[in-house]
Amino acid sequence: MPQPKPQLVREIGLLALTATGICSMLGAAINVLPFMIQRHVPGIGPHVLPAYLLGAAPAVFAALAYAVLASAMPRAGGSYIYASRALHPYLGFIASFSQWFGLSIAIGVVSYLLVPFLVDIAVNVGFPGLGAQLERGPVRVAVALAFLWLFVAINVRGLRLYSRTLVPLMVVMFVAGSVVIVAGFAHDHADFAAALARRGESVPAVATLPLEPSAVFAAAAILFATFIGFDSIAQAGGEAKRPQRTMPLAIGLALVTVGGFYLLFTAAVYHTVPWQYIAARAQTADLTAPRLLGAVLSPGWTTAIVAGAAIALINDLPAMLLAVSRLMFAWAEDGIFPRPVARVHPRWRTPHVALVASGAVASGSIAGCHLAGDFFVGVDILALSMLVNFLLMCVAVLVLPRRNPTLAAEVRFLPARPAQWVVGALGAVVLGAFLFVHVDKDLRGEAAAWYFRSTWMWLLVMAVASVVFAFQWDGLRRRGVDTDARFATLPPEPIES
Repeated sequence: MPQPKPQLVREIGLLALTATGICSMLGAAINVLPFMIQRHVPGIGPHVLPAYLLGAAPAVFAALAYAVLASAMPRAGGSYIYASRALHPYLGFIASFSQWFGLSIAIGVVSYLLVPFLVDIAVNVGFPGLGAQLERGPVRVAVALAFLWLFVAINVRGLRLYSRTLVPLMVVMFVAGSVVIVAGFAHDHADFAAALARRGESVPAVATLPLEPSAVFAAAAILFATFIGFDSIAQAGGEAKRPQRTMPLAIGLALVTVGGFYLLFTAAVYHTVPWQYIAARAQTADLTAPRLLGAVLSPGWTTAIVAGAAIALINDLPAMLLAVSRLMFAWAEDGIFPRPVARVHPRWRTPHVALVASGAVASGSIAGCHLAGDFFVGVDILALSMLVNFLLMCVAVLVLPRRNPTLAAEVRFLPARPAQWVVGALGAVVLGAFLFVHVDKDLRGEAAAWYFRSTWMWLLVMAVASVVFAFQWDGLRRRGVDTDARFATLPPEPIES
């Protein structure tokens, strides 16, 4: 008698779900973007915190839309499932494909950016030779690949090991981040200026610019990217316990926790380090929170916050690998991606083929980081991808009752239709405005070549996705699959743990 096909298992609880969202958001973003934004958006100056608050607005609407849809369609692949059942399979695939591409690039970028933090730790604890070795090209790539594939292996080994790894790392990350917050508010600009004077330096004189709405909106459209990790929770919908309750709750907890932490963390660093110094230095050097605060802290405390930043980066990897692998799994399960990608490991009940494939794509991103250079292009592509994806989620909330009334009846979060209209309509307007600002800035800004513009690269990715979809869709039709029936219902319910 043939053995039953292995399936995913619902065994990830509220804490691990929330940690998945938090760790996807807190990482390179919090330690780098609030400061390097001074290079990418000249003129933002002292207005980074207002830009952060503005950038949170579309994330809040998107999170509410995700919570509504997650409560009705708790399956692996989250955003793909929502759009394919509420809008059209093609829209679900291309939107989630661009999300998958952006996150895969981000995984490689995070892995590659981790090594400089390890170099700083080695130097601060008295091993400059080890730091120099880590900076060598082949060694840096090898270390980045080792961390990446370590977390691929942890994810393959099952959600219990994943949870036992992620949650403690999250706690350590918050403790180390709290050191930055306390240190930042314990010092001020005078302390920083005195520390620079001891090194023979001074804070550059940079004129304070008036609050320019265009600069704030442009910065907000980029800083918005730091809030997008909560969608990783939706990708785990096929493995969440009591998903109609835990998924909306985990999305809300992750967004509120991270939003508050971002604002405190950023405010603390700018409380010690004048924005004029950050704006001037960002033009010629890559800045991080530990490097900025290191001027006023002892070597021991500097090492502690560098280690915390490294932990924050490491935390990105397992959560984002979970997200991208579940997207691939969901495509394959629906038949619009090669079927072997939907295989589930018979012992560990994880989509091991999708995880290995995700690791391979991220490995290519590591190589690209080493050969190319500006990681902000990857950030721009990810921000553009998620703006489009989140916009579609808001539209899905609006049209789900008409397109698929059976699934609409399963909504448990904000079940009242007027509330859904407010979330969907306002979210679509706000996200549409941010999308326009992002694309306009990208196309108007200076670029050495067309492939340094995120808009053209995103359209290229969409063209590839369209070809893949057309090929797979034609295969479904030739095999006689009733596509209307398949995409009107959800994939099979996973096994309860």
